[in-house]
Amino acid sequence: MLYDITASIDYAYNQPSGLGRTLLRLLPVTVPGAQRLIAGALTTAPVAAERIDRLDFFGNPVTEVAFRDATRSASFRVQARVERIAQAPALDLSPPLKRLAEELYDYDDLGPAAPHHFLGPSERVRPTAAMTAYARDHLARGATTLAVVQALGGALYRDMRFDATATTVDTDPSEAFAARHGVCQDFSHIMIACLRGIGIPAGYVSGYLRTSPPEGEERLAGADAMHAWVRAWCGVEGGWVEFDPTNDLMVGSDHIVVAVGRDYDDVAPVKGVLRTAGRSASGHSVDVIPLG
Repeated sequence: MLYDITASIDYAYNQPSGLGRTLLRLLPVTVPGAQRLIAGALTTAPVAAERIDRLDFFGNPVTEVAFRDATRSASFRVQARVERIAQAPALDLSPPLKRLAEELYDYDDLGPAAPHHFLGPSERVRPTAAMTAYARDHLARGATTLAVVQALGGALYRDMRFDATATTVDTDPSEAFAARHGVCQDFSHIMIACLRGIGIPAGYVSGYLRTSPPEGEERLAGADAMHAWVRAWCGVEGGWVEFDPTNDLMVGSDHIVVAVGRDYDDVAPVKGVLRTAGRSASGHSVDVIPLG
C-alpha cells in the first residue's frame, strides 16, 4: 500500500522567543521488508539557522535544528510518500517464556536491534509490582511468547478506557495503570512495563495511523493521527513483532513507522529547549492518504 503523508506541528508564543534547539523525529523510516520511504522532506518555518540530519542509535532519522532570531511562531512540516508492505500471517515460532530467557542469555549481539536494550527499566518505563502481577495473571501455562504478547495486549484493551483528557505526555505509566485510562502513549508504556516485568523485551514505536471516518461520513482533512504501539522480542525465530494495545490488534499496513526506542523519551516527535516567556499554544494535523 502506498501512502502520501502530510503532518505539521505548530507552536505560537505570546512573547517573541528565540535561542532554541530542537530534535525532530517526524520523518517515516525505512524498515526492511515492511516499509519503504520513497521520498520525504521535513521543513521548518522559520528556516533554521542551523540544521543537522542524522540517524540516532536505533536507526531513526533525526533532524536537529537551532533558531537564533526571536519569533512568535514555529512550524515543523513533513511530506512523505511511503510504501507499507503487507505481512502475511506467520507461524508462531516463538518459545515459551522459560526458553525465551535461555535464548536471551545466548544472544551475544549488542547492536541497535538487540533485545537486551529493551528488557530493563528505561527513562519512562519502570516495571512495578502491580503491573508485573497483572501480566502474570494473564499467563497461560505453556503459552508461547507471542501468545503472551497477544493475550496481555487484549487484556489491557478490555480493562483500560481510552480517554484523551485523562493524562498528559508526562503522566507516569503506573498512574495511568492504576486509573485504567489514558491514550495510546499510556497503553503502550503500560504494556511495555508489563512485558518487561515477566522477562519479555519490549519497546515503543511511534508513527502515523490511517483512520477511517464513521460510516456515512466524509473523511476530514487533518483527522488522521500520530500514534504509538509496542514491539516485543519473541525469540531468535520469532524476532520482533508489533502489537497495538489501543486497538487490540497486530500492527498492519495502516501503521506507518517513524521511530523505535525503549519508550517515548527515545522517540518524541519534538524535543528540545527554547528561551521564551509567557504562554504558548500548539496544534497538529496529520493526513495519511492511501494511493492504492
